[in-house]
Amino acid sequence: MNMRFRDPELPLKQRIDDLLSRLTLEEKCSLLRYDAPAIERLDIPSYNWWNEALHGVGRAGKATVFPQAIGMAACWDPGFIESVASAISDEARAKHHEAKRKGSHQQYQGLTFWSPNINIFRDPRWGRGQETWGEDPFLTGELGAAFVRGLQGEDEKHLKTAACAKHYAVHSGPEPLRHQFDACPSLKDFEETYLPAFKRLVDEKVECVMGAYNAVYGEPCNGSKLLLEDILRKRWGFEGHVVSDCWAIRDFHEHYKVTSSIEESAAMALKAGCDLNCGSVFCDALLDAVNLGLCSVEDVERALRRLLSTQFRLGMFDPEETVPYASIPYDVVCCEKHQQLALEAAERSIVLLKNKNNALPLDGDTKAAFLVGPYAANVEVLLGNYFGFSPKMSTLLEGVTQYAPPELKLDFRKGCLSDRPNYNSRDWSTFEVSNVDAVIAAVGLNPNIEGEEGDAIQSSSGGDRIEIGLPENQKSYLLTLAEAIRKRKESTRLIVVVFGGSHIAMPEVQDVADAILHAWYPGEAGGEAIARILFGKCSPEAKMPITVPVSLDVVPPFEDYSMSGRTYRFMRPDNILYPFGYGLSYTRFEYGKISLDRDELRHGETLAVKVDVTNCGDFDGGEIVQCYARMQDNEGEGGSPKLVAFNRVFLRTGETKTVALQLNTSRLLHYNDDGSSIPFTGKLNLFVGGRAPIDVSPTEGLPGPQSVGLVVLD
Repeated sequence: MNMRFRDPELPLKQRIDDLLSRLTLEEKCSLLRYDAPAIERLDIPSYNWWNEALHGVGRAGKATVFPQAIGMAACWDPGFIESVASAISDEARAKHHEAKRKGSHQQYQGLTFWSPNINIFRDPRWGRGQETWGEDPFLTGELGAAFVRGLQGEDEKHLKTAACAKHYAVHSGPEPLRHQFDACPSLKDFEETYLPAFKRLVDEKVECVMGAYNAVYGEPCNGSKLLLEDILRKRWGFEGHVVSDCWAIRDFHEHYKVTSSIEESAAMALKAGCDLNCGSVFCDALLDAVNLGLCSVEDVERALRRLLSTQFRLGMFDPEETVPYASIPYDVVCCEKHQQLALEAAERSIVLLKNKNNALPLDGDTKAAFLVGPYAANVEVLLGNYFGFSPKMSTLLEGVTQYAPPELKLDFRKGCLSDRPNYNSRDWSTFEVSNVDAVIAAVGLNPNIEGEEGDAIQSSSGGDRIEIGLPENQKSYLLTLAEAIRKRKESTRLIVVVFGGSHIAMPEVQDVADAILHAWYPGEAGGEAIARILFGKCSPEAKMPITVPVSLDVVPPFEDYSMSGRTYRFMRPDNILYPFGYGLSYTRFEYGKISLDRDELRHGETLAVKVDVTNCGDFDGGEIVQCYARMQDNEGEGGSPKLVAFNRVFLRTGETKTVALQLNTSRLLHYNDDGSSIPFTGKLNLFVGGRAPIDVSPTEGLPGPQSVGLVVLD
């Protein structure tokens, strides 16, 4: 039989047409489910579309484990993120082909990855916020697009792997309500905050978009004409395929009650533009829906064409020797190069939040150190969620042991539990701190406390957080520890290392600690990376991708999707503990005068912004140069500053470099209350520096950004 669909020289459309002509209607329907069965008569193996690569190939055994996405977001470096994603896709290809050669086609061994998560981390309680790239639509879009480039590769004919932008749209908790929640933000917030990152990834040619569990304006996302047809396909020109979140289509009739049967739900999703069902609805009812006239054969074939296009571009029907990525050897998995990349990613993700009197790095005067806390020897806090498994996992205890000088006296006690008071009230660690020069306390959250529904088994709210501070027992322990230190040896430094994937409001700890590091969930090399920072082998350079409020008291209700009172753009400065874009270094950077390539800017043009940055300190280090715009209209009214450009520069001690930033006028769009876009005209104030132009404390060692004005014309 001449199966022309297997001829890699034929045009894509002809190959798809040929394969479609050979399939029965029942077979076509079966291929629209995530666990697509084999079509044995055509020698087509089964394929499972559900695969994970959030921060490394997930749930498929051995893989390099990079920092959780929110930690990588703190790097603020699209080029570096692309290199991480390229390493992930190398390992994915190698693992896929190794499994395929051995006849294995199991879940998590495929090439279609349901990453990245580009939802906006708008509320600190959301357990899945750790999967995102932060709170800012522009930063999220740029980092998400870089991740897509790294996953999908640069070959014109073949995809390296297929990336997925999720969860579309307006999705960020509460986790227990996700199967029935109707998100109804203002049209202004919808367009300005919740959609831009998805638009950016569509422009980057992301292959897949995943619909969210929730509804938007009364329509379940996976059956929404507004989202899937009007915006995604017609307005943005998306050409890839759409997948439902898992078992989300079942919610149509079980929770939203917009349909009265499983057949109606299947038809509604398919006709709206959902091509692939993660779940059982298409498996159980799609063929019946067609036979009942609820949807048509043409609807089925339209969806299948999109899915087959992805599979053909992945080379699934081609001889391996014609697919450029099929020859990647298996020994690339967890190779030394990728392990070093994971270490660099961890180092560059860790944010220095406080460093009173240069408490860090630990120097030669530190003769004795005491490591305490529930996470000092804990592996789970390296992983986050949606993780793979590395044979090389470095806890903080292991990292400190590796980098501690031989003359340093080092001891370790857990001191307190992660989320409840000690059963035994006697704790020797608070007594033993009297004999040391530095106490390193490893505290924070873990993936059992915050995460996805059904995953965070210590959470009493379906994976979300009820409070946003440290667990009360950990806070109490730290305060007791600090008091013991001050009573017995005033010079002892209290260094707090905080793990967690979200905002941690800890003003009391900010007051008593000498230094604070936010380590996120730092991946396989986390302990080594933290130790290298502690002992001054490298200087911290990460910046916060989120705004940490002083307490939950200043945060709007979780179910309120208005942006008022949220994120750096809309939060009152006196409600902020750690601002967006904030992060300290061991060195000191000075900024020269800002220069612009024009004084007036017209729409459609790109503004070149340049500034000289000098490393005036004693450490080599990286700096994230940030540019914010505050738009002032012709009546003098101005909005909040928003991020419009950023760039990283690495400087040796005493070195000066000119940093270039590009500002496109598309970033100056704003929206009316009816959702219509307005090209900005008027005076534009630009702020350039190492942090956001927000007057908050702490900002130790970080001078305020410089400002310069120009006029934007029609």
